[in-house]
Amino acid sequence: MGGSARNPGVLQRDDAPSQSPYQRLSQRMLDLSGDRGVLKDVIREGSGELVTPDASVLVKYSGYLEHMDKAFDSNCFRKTPRLMKLGEDITLWGMELGLLSMRRGELARFLFKPTYAYGMLGCPPLIPPNSTVLFEIELLDFLDSAESDKFCALSAEQQDQFPLQKVLKVAATEREFGNYLFRQNRFYDAKVRYKRALLLLHRRSAPPEEQHLAETAKLLVLLNLSFTYLKLERPTMALRYGEQALIIDQKNTKALFRCGQACLLMTEYQKARDFLVRAQKEQPFNHDINNELKKLASYYRDYMGKEKEMCHRMFAPGERGSTVGEN
Repeated sequence: MGGSARNPGVLQRDDAPSQSPYQRLSQRMLDLSGDRGVLKDVIREGSGELVTPDASVLVKYSGYLEHMDKAFDSNCFRKTPRLMKLGEDITLWGMELGLLSMRRGELARFLFKPTYAYGMLGCPPLIPPNSTVLFEIELLDFLDSAESDKFCALSAEQQDQFPLQKVLKVAATEREFGNYLFRQNRFYDAKVRYKRALLLLHRRSAPPEEQHLAETAKLLVLLNLSFTYLKLERPTMALRYGEQALIIDQKNTKALFRCGQACLLMTEYQKARDFLVRAQKEQPFNHDINNELKKLASYYRDYMGKEKEMCHRMFAPGERGSTVGEN
């Protein structure tokens, strides 16, 4: 797709003049709706499962009117497209039907008749009345939140009736949502999703033979929370979740590094050094860890220099502002 400015439905003049460009295009397209109201032409095949109802989708799209080269609507200029939920954020019936026919990585072209697009009235001033529109859509990814939403709405007693694998699956979905929000720099919203996942995992006890699965899932969420709180500039909370991660895996490099970063922000330099040296022991050539230790050494030198200067001023004889020797 790539945000092309030209309408892929505009055909050249040597095509048959008796039909409009969209009519000619529609002849080689697949009927999705059964009444030729939603037509599809696959440009690039995708892979994996089809989009599920109530999923949240990550897409790039451009919409065109017939005989117009420039898109009337497009999100291709955005660096990070917004996650949109079917049935809520996507208002075009045709687009929802089209997305339900797609797989991850697929790029497709769709024609939507007015009934499946903007209706008989259109959407002035951009969309004239009774317009057929063309959309190019690329499905980057999708997350199925319906199962997670239904499960989280249950009481703790009801959730306990499900096997651990169900809880792990729902928690993983919540964490994936958090990861997406984190990548969009929506750190507060990501924190909410991570905490939701952690609550599910904490609330559910696991039998001994499955304990390692629950602990692995908890560790990933705790690391995410520690990193998120660093981004939110709340190092105390970042340290708390980092230390909880270390209870599960005392040699986890990411947890040690996050705790070191948090202590550095809190100006607890000795604790920061302890964590970072432990992290360096696990990964001696890690560029980020070694840089953080250099940063710590620089901060510590500056801090000690200021401490010495303050002590010198306090106890220097005859200096203005001294706390002793003045009448």
